[in-house]
Amino acid sequence: MNAGGSAKAALLTEDLIQRNESRHPTRRPRDAASLILVDRKHAIPRVLVGRRGKAHAFMPEMYVFPGGRRDPDDNRVGLARPLNEAVTEQLLRRTQARFGENAARGLAVAAAREMMEEAHLSLTPASEAGTLRPDVSHFRLLARAITPPGMPRRFDTRFFVCFTDEVGVDTAKACDSDELQDLTWLPIDSHETVALPRITKVVLTDLKEALEADRTLPFQRVIPFYYFRNGRFVRELI
Repeated sequence: MNAGGSAKAALLTEDLIQRNESRHPTRRPRDAASLILVDRKHAIPRVLVGRRGKAHAFMPEMYVFPGGRRDPDDNRVGLARPLNEAVTEQLLRRTQARFGENAARGLAVAAAREMMEEAHLSLTPASEAGTLRPDVSHFRLLARAITPPGMPRRFDTRFFVCFTDEVGVDTAKACDSDELQDLTWLPIDSHETVALPRITKVVLTDLKEALEADRTLPFQRVIPFYYFRNGRFVRELI
């Protein structure tokens, strides 16, 4: 996009945010988490997305990764295996003092819980079936994004990622739910085949670039943090 086009896009984005703020007073973002499951047995890796229902206030009829807000009980759920220490350290960056390791662990639990609720894929080992006690030791942190002001819902979302073969997930067993329909294993370079929110496209691009740099996705890495400042989309590495 040329400079004139970029300036016009920025003005349109700022105008949209201002109009949204007039309809929806600024809300404090709530902690949330999404889990990107990567099926890497194909030449082009695939990720699981599903379509939100039209009745949803937030991103209706858009295809998204399974995920949702962190509930208070998530902080108290036990883990079959804990987060990698590097991932915990990443989750604690740029947070308030009251956001501690329990909250960081709760985000991982929320991601695993939402995967179970929305796609019926469990991250709890078979030996502990029937409970929510996920193995989150293979979770990497890919990105963080805060919903722009003026939206009917605002979230401070951490995007976790892991490989299906690492966590023993059978890709054929993903099943629609009331929250997500038309569950699809989407090639990471196929942004235009389904309706994706802008941030989902951005995070998919981050994932594609990260896999091209190192297909193992190291745990310890710098991650992008996306937010809006003065009506402009900001990408900061943290």
